[in-house]
Amino acid sequence: MAQPPVLLKDTKLMDVKLGQLGTWLAMRDFTPRGILGAMQRGYTRYYNKYINVRKGGLGGISMVLAGYIVLSYVWSYSHILLRRKEKHLGYDRNLTGKAEVG
Repeated sequence: MAQPPVLLKDTKLMDVKLGQLGTWLAMRDFTPRGILGAMQRGYTRYYNKYINVRKGGLGGISMVLAGYIVLSYVWSYSHILLRRKEKHLGYDRNLTGKAEVG
């Protein structure tokens, strides 16, 4: 016997056809409560898959560490870029924070 069709609202993102994507996104809950619930479901899914396992490894923790490294680099990229430009132009900051040519 054939399975009954799944409603579009209950379909996972990976199972949505490209033509149905706009309709599927319109059915999502974008209120703060809905976004918080989605983040909580994602965290629970991640925790159960990579952290809360019988025979664990370094996979889950190394993914969190790699994500933290990438995120901290993105946050400080403008500062790194500014320092590179200052160094290229010959400016160097001393301990007082004032730029000196030299």
